[in-house]
Amino acid sequence: MKKLSTILAVTLVSLTSACSWVKVSEQGSNVAVANAANVRSCENVRTVNVKVKDNFVGSMKRDPSKVATELTNMARNEATQYGGDTVVPVSQIKDGRQSFDVYKCN
Repeated sequence: MKKLSTILAVTLVSLTSACSWVKVSEQGSNVAVANAANVRSCENVRTVNVKVKDNFVGSMKRDPSKVATELTNMARNEATQYGGDTVVPVSQIKDGRQSFDVYKCN
């Protein structure tokens, strides 16, 4: 039984490790990702806090680069709700959470 659980867990990780669960929306694709130096002349609209799952079952962690990509995708999608066209990460990723400042540059 334990061997079956291990095989099932490995299969689940293999199948989902290639997937990105959060996609950039059509509107979000128009939102740039920048750093603080690139937005000096832009209007700061607000800060958004985004969250995705950073683990599978129990302590099995997801690929950190996929988590980072999904957080950025989510921030880009949310920026469109506030009239933003650029996002800048303002925190490190912790427990699948990250903060982004939303700017209007154009």
